[in-house]
Amino acid sequence: MSGQRVRTATVRRNTASIRPPAVAPVDTVPQWLKNAAGWSWRLILVVIAISLVVFATAKVQLVFIAFFIALVFTAVLRPVVNFYSKVMPRGLATALAMLTGLLVIGGLFTYVIASVAGQWHSLSEQFTTGIGRIFDFLENGPLPFSITAADFDTWLASAQKWVQQHAGDIAGTAFEQAGTVVEIFTALALAVFCTIFFLARGGAMWTWFLNQLPMRMRATWKIVGGAGWYTFSGYTRGTVIIAITDGLLAGIFLSILGVPLAAPLAVLVFIGAFIPLIGAPAAMVIAMVVALAVDGVVKAAIVGIGIALIGQFEGHVLQPLVMGKQVSLHPMVVAVSVTCGTLLAGILGAVIAVPLVAVFWAVFSKLRRHLDPPMVEEVVDEDDGDHRDDGEHPDHGHHDDDGAGDAHADHDAEAHPAES
Repeated sequence: MSGQRVRTATVRRNTASIRPPAVAPVDTVPQWLKNAAGWSWRLILVVIAISLVVFATAKVQLVFIAFFIALVFTAVLRPVVNFYSKVMPRGLATALAMLTGLLVIGGLFTYVIASVAGQWHSLSEQFTTGIGRIFDFLENGPLPFSITAADFDTWLASAQKWVQQHAGDIAGTAFEQAGTVVEIFTALALAVFCTIFFLARGGAMWTWFLNQLPMRMRATWKIVGGAGWYTFSGYTRGTVIIAITDGLLAGIFLSILGVPLAAPLAVLVFIGAFIPLIGAPAAMVIAMVVALAVDGVVKAAIVGIGIALIGQFEGHVLQPLVMGKQVSLHPMVVAVSVTCGTLLAGILGAVIAVPLVAVFWAVFSKLRRHLDPPMVEEVVDEDDGDHRDDGEHPDHGHHDDDGAGDAHADHDAEAHPAES
């Protein structure tokens, strides 16, 4: 038995020596497909995360709106609170700043209502005369078509008939709008409540939040918070300053032309400045309609040209001067952001899209660790077709747009975002 075991072991050793060596499996997946797969699942996770955030925000939309409005109020009133707190306790300075803001807004609306009430009698006569001129122009003017008073009467009768047929739907919509009004006041009340604490105890709240994080994450969150708040507050304050300037210029311009309701129209221009790309044209159209109804086509055209020039002054002079490098977005990015925001959330989306994108870009810029050197654009001389490298001419001087903003953001990162 022992001899048989020895022979068996010998045979195994001999056969093992003639077996082919094990061959490692060959990886046949190309490298580009591996990279594409890696980026694909990462992008899928990012899309899922964004979708969850959007879904959760939609479920608590009222809270999100109130929180956003509170941040806007905080960014606008923060300098006022800092000024008052030099001579009084911070709590009292916060209350006085809130009262100042309420008085400014209340006084503005009071002035608008008083202006409309004071001009109502003369305006009714002017509008009647102006509408008659418009009808005459549409019926007997040089247009290739004519619209008579009988046509307007027919359309009006059709509209009345439609209202009678859909009275139930209109009543239901009215009740829905009543609920919306309640939601608006609820959001404003919550926003004011949050603003008070942001202004009075914002620094302590931000420090408490950082202390809840692990030590290794605090520095990153501090940088992110500082960069985001620096951009958001710069955008908000800059927008308010630009809106006030636009409103004043529009009010002065309309008053010089003698257009009625100059003060309410100026307030409309002020409000429109908060909605990028959409607000200013809407305010211009309404001002042109008022001028058309009262003073005719020529003055309406002058009003449109004047408000368009004010918009150009805003875009090319005021925005670079007021906002500087706090908010630096390409016009195409602004247009796409406003369009996407409008499609997703209507007017509210159009208002909040640009500041959110600006904050995202500021945070992304701060978190980038390794930056490759920028590419140098080649300029073609149209005369001789020679290629010239801009980098070879020191007078072209490429400036780093992120430098100033990063320096300010680093400074603001030392404090609570609502403190900067």
